[in-house]
Amino acid sequence: MENLLRPLIVVGGSVVLTLVIGWATDFLLRKADEQHHETPLWGLLRRGRIPYQLVLLAALLRGSYDEAQLLESRREGIGQTLTLVLIGSTAWLVIRIASAIVETSYSRYAHSRAQRDPARVRRVRTQVTLIMRVVSAIVGVVAAASMLLTFPAFRAAGASLLASAGILGIVAGVAAQSTLSNMFAGFQIAFGDMVRIGDTVVVDGEWGTVEEITLTFLTVRTWDERRITMPVSYFTSKPFENWSRGTPQMTGTVFWHVDHTAPVDAMRERLRDILRQCPAWDGRAYDLSVTDTTPNTMQVRALVTAKDADDIWTVRVTVREQMIHWLTAEHPYALPRVNTADATPPPSHNGHRPSPDGVPHQQRRYHGTARPDR
Repeated sequence: MENLLRPLIVVGGSVVLTLVIGWATDFLLRKADEQHHETPLWGLLRRGRIPYQLVLLAALLRGSYDEAQLLESRREGIGQTLTLVLIGSTAWLVIRIASAIVETSYSRYAHSRAQRDPARVRRVRTQVTLIMRVVSAIVGVVAAASMLLTFPAFRAAGASLLASAGILGIVAGVAAQSTLSNMFAGFQIAFGDMVRIGDTVVVDGEWGTVEEITLTFLTVRTWDERRITMPVSYFTSKPFENWSRGTPQMTGTVFWHVDHTAPVDAMRERLRDILRQCPAWDGRAYDLSVTDTTPNTMQVRALVTAKDADDIWTVRVTVREQMIHWLTAEHPYALPRVNTADATPPPSHNGHRPSPDGVPHQQRRYHGTARPDR
């Protein structure tokens, strides 16, 4: 009877004690989160309750397993398994705690500077993301090394591995040259303020928003919801456009090709009216000028402003559409005209240029909206 109750008491007591301590800790964290709304730390720490309970259970079972006298023939294997679970759950818990502390610090910083300096907030967010990835990688490597060192065979081979570490390091460095260059480029992007999460960029002719930055690659979400994944070394070795660098305010252009008789002054007044009714226009500036001419048309350019890249796109398409609609309805003669007359043959011997139908050139008829040459 004692041989049956002892394992039950040891194992069951460890499980019950783990659940009680885990529930009590979670209850205290929940109460602290309700009382301190100014910081999200306590709520974020609750994310670690599962690895926390695993650590408690593995530690209790590892310390009391000898007293249970259960499966004596497999004691070493079970002890080894509990040790591995303890190391893995401890690493998991450390990552969750570090993540909670870093996110709390970032949220406080972002809350205090979101309105005054949004660009710096995005920069800190990029740095925090990369720092957490580095911390997670370091903790994972240490945990994996600790697990391997629990096996006697790996401890015996440790000396020979250390002796050949120099040669292996050189070989690994040459083999992973591209990966290492991307990792260093990732640090350069994070702390050099070249590009940040949320920036609007143009790379390889594609316009989009930086969605994710890691140590090796960067993801850009385009305007049509595609994702472009590029190595971070691209941004340190090739030129690219960053529309969010400095201030996000932008100036956009809209072009029209109209007839030479188009009412430019009336178009300028209409542009002002369109912008006043467009919520995306920030009210900073606007202008309309004739920038080029051809034998048949002239080019009219409008300059408009907006607070960011998304709004400048909205302003441009709104101005282009409404101006064309207004010209069509109010000034149809201002639209480009196409000459549909027959081609003129070479002049005859008497100096006159007869038309194909025998009508003198001076009496030729023009079709459609074409104007005779003057």
